[in-house]
Amino acid sequence: MSMTESRSRLKQAKLGFIGAGAMGSAIIRGLLGGGWVIPENITFYDPDPSRRAALATLGLKAAKNNREVMKAPVVVLAVKPQVGREVLAEIQDQAGPQHLIISIAAGVTLSTLQSVLTNSRLIRVMPNTPALVGAGMAAVAPGHLATPEDAALTLELFGAVGQTEVVDEKHLDAVTGLSGSGPAFVAIFIEALADAGVKVGLTRPLALTLATQTVLGAARLIQEGKLHPGALKDQVASPAGTTIEGIHVLEMGGFRGMVMSAVEAAALRAQELARGGG
Repeated sequence: MSMTESRSRLKQAKLGFIGAGAMGSAIIRGLLGGGWVIPENITFYDPDPSRRAALATLGLKAAKNNREVMKAPVVVLAVKPQVGREVLAEIQDQAGPQHLIISIAAGVTLSTLQSVLTNSRLIRVMPNTPALVGAGMAAVAPGHLATPEDAALTLELFGAVGQTEVVDEKHLDAVTGLSGSGPAFVAIFIEALADAGVKVGLTRPLALTLATQTVLGAARLIQEGKLHPGALKDQVASPAGTTIEGIHVLEMGGFRGMVMSAVEAAALRAQELARGGG
């Protein structure tokens, strides 16, 4: 299917959002900003008046409650896992086979969703916070009732705020550990680079600018140049030079192993939360 056909399908879709926090509003803003959807085709509800007011400035009219949002055939559950069960109980009697329900509630499995929304078509998505600036990464796991058209619509919806990949649900905990928690790990690395710049004599603002742009530039070289990270590292590290000296220190400190362990720990914690662990 062409991009024009996909955009036409999404533009015609009637979308509902239960929850308009950081992620929910980021998706809505991406859809509207890119011209994917017109305001008249989006309805939403959030109990926070400030969030409702913020989206009203975009020409959106808030629904009276979550049940009213269910008038839309495509509904995005953009709520925290802690309130997920309460919301599911509220909309349970309105959800039917006419609904495609897309959940971004971390740790709430498709089986849990399907046990309550028994006849609805379900898709679970793990997005991440860079969606706020249109650079998100979303993993999409369709439920057994979801159609190929449902999956395609979901990919287009989250493609409005970044990149998407279809995965089996069993991989979502790993995705959570890597791309879900990963922005925080990268933020710590950027902060550490900036601290290092200050330590060797740079001002804090200059060090932070250099650190941030360096990470952004390296990521773009790898992504857009289709360059393996090892190849980029080899290009920068000249014989007996400054870079290889720094790499040696990182390797002695177990830098790679620590990053791998951090992602693994986050993924294991996601599994615990999915099982209902506190």
